[in-house]
Parts: sequence; C-alpha cells; structure tokens
Amino acid sequence: MSGITLLGLGPGDPAKLTREAWDVLSAEDEIWLRTRQHPTVASLPSSLKIFSFDDLYEKGESFESVYAAIVEKVLELGQREQGVVYAVPGDPFVAEATGPEIAKRARAIGLPLKIVNGLSFLEPVFASLGLDPYPRLVLMDALELSQAHVPAFPPDMPVLIAQICLQMVAAEVKMTLDAVYPDEHQVRLVHAAGTKEEIVEDIPLYEIDRSPHIGLLTVLYIPPLGEGTSFEAFQEIVAHLRAPDGCPWDREQTHASLRTHLLEEAYETLAALDSEDPAKMAEEFGDLLLQIVLNAQIASEAGEFGMGEVLKGIYDKIIRRHPHVFGDLKVEGVGGVLQNWEKLKATERETNGETGKGLLDGVPLALPALIQAQEYQDRAARVGFDWPGIEGVLDKIAEEIQEVKEATLKERGQANGEELSDELGDLFFALVNLARWKKVDAESALRSCNLRFKKRFAHVEQGARRQGKKVSELSLDEMEELWQEAKRQ
Repeated sequence: MSGITLLGLGPGDPAKLTREAWDVLSAEDEIWLRTRQHPTVASLPSSLKIFSFDDLYEKGESFESVYAAIVEKVLELGQREQGVVYAVPGDPFVAEATGPEIAKRARAIGLPLKIVNGLSFLEPVFASLGLDPYPRLVLMDALELSQAHVPAFPPDMPVLIAQICLQMVAAEVKMTLDAVYPDEHQVRLVHAAGTKEEIVEDIPLYEIDRSPHIGLLTVLYIPPLGEGTSFEAFQEIVAHLRAPDGCPWDREQTHASLRTHLLEEAYETLAALDSEDPAKMAEEFGDLLLQIVLNAQIASEAGEFGMGEVLKGIYDKIIRRHPHVFGDLKVEGVGGVLQNWEKLKATERETNGETGKGLLDGVPLALPALIQAQEYQDRAARVGFDWPGIEGVLDKIAEEIQEVKEATLKERGQANGEELSDELGDLFFALVNLARWKKVDAESALRSCNLRFKKRFAHVEQGARRQGKKVSELSLDEMEELWQEAKRQ
C-alpha cells in the first residue's frame, strides 16, 4: 500500500530508538535516510536495505536545494505500491526541514501518512546542560543565524543554536553574535548529547570555532547576556512607568507634553555627536530612544498604534526604498541611489493621494534653518537642479557678498533693514550650498564654530580674572591677545 512513514531515529544512541520505531524498521524491507551520518544507523536491523540522500549533499549548491530535492524524491517514492519509510535524525518535526514539508504536501495530495516520533536532540541536550527550557528558551538554526548581521532574538533570553555542524558554520555564527555579545561571554558547546561520546565544553564565545569536537551533533548554548539588554525589556520598563503602579509624572504625559523633551534630547544627542565622546553618545541615544518608546506606549494605550506598527512601517519603507539592496535594481553610485530615492518617494506620494505635494514639501518646516536649506538643496540636486561645477557655487557666493555690501551701504541711516535681511539670507543659502558641494554638514560646521568660540571666549574671561579684572575692563588689544593665546592652545 502506498504512503509515507516519517520516522525519527533519536538523538544518536541506538538504545534511545523508540519501541515503535524499532517495530516499524523490523517489519520493513528498505529504508531511506536523509543521511547515513548518524550513530543509530549502524544498529539498524541487518535485514534492511538502506538508501540515503548523502549524494545530494555532495552535489547540491545549498541546503535549501538539497532539502527540496529530498522532499520531491520522498513524495515520488511514497506513491509506489510499497510506499516509503523515510528516517531522519532525532524527530521528524524538531529541527528538521524536510519532515514538515513532506507531511504538508502528502496531506495535500491525499497520500497516506504515518508519523513515528523519535526522541529529539533537545531532551539529551537539556539533560547535559542541567537546563529546564521552561519558562523561556529561544531555539535557533545555526545555518540561518550564520547568514544574519545581528542575532534575531533578545539577548536577555537563553538561546540554543542547533546545527553547528562545521567549524566554518561556527565561525559565521560567532561573527553574527559578536554584534551583541562580548567576546568573553561564557557559552557552552554540547557535542553528541545522549550518546557515549557526549562532551560539554565551557568556553568564551570567541573560541567556539576552535573546538576540535564540532560535528553533526553539536549545539551551542548561550546564557542570557543580562537584565535590561533587550529592546523588549526596555519596552516593558517604559510600559511599567505608565502603569497604575508606575510613576505619577510619566502617567500624566501626552504626545504634546513630550514635544519639548523630544526636541531637547535630539539636541543633546547632536551635542554628544559633536563631542565625539562614545560614552556620551551611548547615553544620549538611550535618552532619545526613551522619548520614542514612551510616545509609542502612549499611542498604544490610546489605541492609535503600537510599537509593532512603528517597526513594521519603517522596516517596509527601508526595503521599499532600497530595491538596489533588497531587489534586482542596478544603480550607479550614491548619485544613482538618490535619484531613484526621489522617484520612489514621488510614486509613494501618488499612491497616498498626495499628488499636489512638491519635492520639497516633505522637509519639516520646524527644522533649523541651516539643515532645512541643505535638505532643500540636496533634494533639488537629485533631480538635476544644480550648478554644473563648483565654480558656479563660488561665483554665487562672491555675487551675494557684493549684494550684501551694497544693501548695507544703502541701509545706513534707514530704519528698514528688510533688503539687507534678504541679502544676508541669500548669502547664508549660498554658503550652505558650498558646504553641500564639499560634503560638509552646514549645521554641524556652525555648531562646531560656536563651540570653538565659546571655549576661546571662556579663555579670555579666565585671563581677565587672572588679572583681577572683568572682561569689560579689558582693552580690545588685551582681549585679542588672550584670544590668539586661546587659538594657539
């Protein structure tokens, strides 16, 4: 009778093969194995004719292609009159890509299906580690994790990573984990759990790819990094602040009341960036993140939106606006990226029914003037509205300086300075354009200049105090001497 039997061979020790599995194997003439590379295979009934898919692993370009080929072949074998017994290490539904897919497709075409569960690798690993996975444990696949740039799980949870089958895989997993965990974080490698060859290694993270014991039955256990190290834990503590037993001040806040705090934290973050102090930057990034999460929590309580919608929205937007990274689009350099960016945003405006909006309408009016000017110029340049060379930019600055001079002379003795104000604005705008051409952030440049002025003037004040004077009591020459001294220092 046709049909498919999915059978688990257990974790590796033949003694851990289930009675049901042994009875099925004893009654069969042949068996198909995903791989012969499993200790239990040597103890299978001698009457069995054994086939395996190991040759596909040698020829396949990727694990995905190998698994797809195995699924197709098992479904084909299952339609024979005698059907097929397909056996895998552990359990057919635990860390096994082929079992669930075969079961789903067999049911879809009405092919009889029998499942013979096996003891998975998990139970022996838990015993080796002395670990109860309840109430929380993350299970990860090493092959998937090795392709990521950051771990896809909260680092304040314990993690078990299966299929550390090669030192190369261990090295790639280590590189991903390094984005979050320190090199010296103590981890545990468990080899051949549930067999006589079982080994447990306690080593720092940076050594995991140096273990000589890595093989098909190796898993990696990562203890939690520590309390408060995940985004989820941060969300929880912010929600607690807003809860009935939380903080009276935080409970009273609204989107409107937090506006000034958000702006203040943004400027303090900019100051930290200007100082180039990593510790200060980390602190200010945290303060700014608090404002974002607190506003999202308020919105969630009001039924407006949740943090999931915030994250999903920006996630989708990044993918949508980077088809040259996540799609097949080819662009030439940064210029090509920016031009395509504007095309995508124009399409989004049409889709959202914002056809009346222009290219510059998306720039917030509340931005500081220098930032706003540079953003206007950036966006116009992306669609070709720009000087052909920097000579035109420099000539424009010279022209605006001359017009400021003329307006200044014209305004002498007059109360109305509107023309001079306009000309100064034009000059500022032209200078911002030069900054843009030379890839200098105009706002940061002026902030740095302000900071230098503040430090040098403080030196002048200190010099006056050393002389027992007030700054206002110094002559201009004395001030200049102290100023030049500050510049030399």
